[in-house]
Amino acid sequence: MAKKNSEGRLVDISSNTQVMKLYNKKGRALRIVSLVLSIIFLLSGSAILAYNYMFLDSFNYRAQKQISDDQVKDPNSLKSNDLISNDKVLNIMLFGEDDREGEQYGRTDTMILLSIDNIHKKLKLTSFQRDTYVYIPGTDSYNKINASYTMGGADLSIKTIESNFGIKIDKYAIVDFDGFKNIIDKLGGVEMELTQDEIDYINYQMYKNGQVDSRTTITDPPGKVRLNGQEALWYARDRGLTKGEDGNEIGLQGDDWDRTSRQRKLLTTLVDDMRGKDLTTIIDIATSIGPMITTNLKKDDITFLLTRSPKYLSYDVVQNYVPQQNLWYYNNDTPVGSVIAITDMQAQRVALKEFIYDN
Repeated sequence: MAKKNSEGRLVDISSNTQVMKLYNKKGRALRIVSLVLSIIFLLSGSAILAYNYMFLDSFNYRAQKQISDDQVKDPNSLKSNDLISNDKVLNIMLFGEDDREGEQYGRTDTMILLSIDNIHKKLKLTSFQRDTYVYIPGTDSYNKINASYTMGGADLSIKTIESNFGIKIDKYAIVDFDGFKNIIDKLGGVEMELTQDEIDYINYQMYKNGQVDSRTTITDPPGKVRLNGQEALWYARDRGLTKGEDGNEIGLQGDDWDRTSRQRKLLTTLVDDMRGKDLTTIIDIATSIGPMITTNLKKDDITFLLTRSPKYLSYDVVQNYVPQQNLWYYNNDTPVGSVIAITDMQAQRVALKEFIYDN
């Protein structure tokens, strides 16, 4: 889970008052998919307020530590007053954290920006590729974008994304991926369109990790397949297999671009499924996910989102990724190894701005 600041205090970024301490639960490996699900489900349950307002107390509230512009020494980076924002577009940064023993902060391989666009009536999902080479404030150096989380948690990651890409991030949230499996199972599974390679990947990982006794858990042919929580989690983590690596007995094509694409596809499917759920199911889901979320969304923020959720659920879900096609290349000659290098940062900033704000 995310950690307290060096003084052991949590300070609310918007009101500058102390808030509740972070829920002290030993984290397991996290996936961003569960977090986006949690946020989407929050947006799905406005009537919960009339039934169970106290479920808000189950969320783990913490605040964002503001990182000074003085720490952004790269002349190509942007300052706070250069960032683009709009009061009708809410940008929430969603993190999955792998909590490692002995590390002050965990690690995150996947980061998704959820933009609630009330102007154009869209929910927008932007994946940031974990190996993107960017300047990290306070380090006076470049590194992979996911290294910012290891160095400074959500606070430094947000400052890194803002100063490199020019988009103001309003809030953030972090969640345990155990909740992902539970939510999928509560919904009765999720039906996804699978290829044979995707079926083989899920079957092999389930068997390799001792979760089943057979290597053919999914016996359906390619096409529509209903996945349970554990199977859906492996689908969301699928970036291919290299034969012989980590003891893999099989090899399958894939990379991190494929993985983030699957995550967005899964989320879009779940949002579509959620539109037709009854209130009892929504209440059950919302009251169960609170302990799994750490966020600087305050109770008033969550209440605001909940009361407008019927409108949000009518929005189309659209997808994006950074870096954009034709604006990157693999650079194998850096101090941190192979990275995804952006060829034109200004063009990438414009592309991201146009996606989030539609000009």
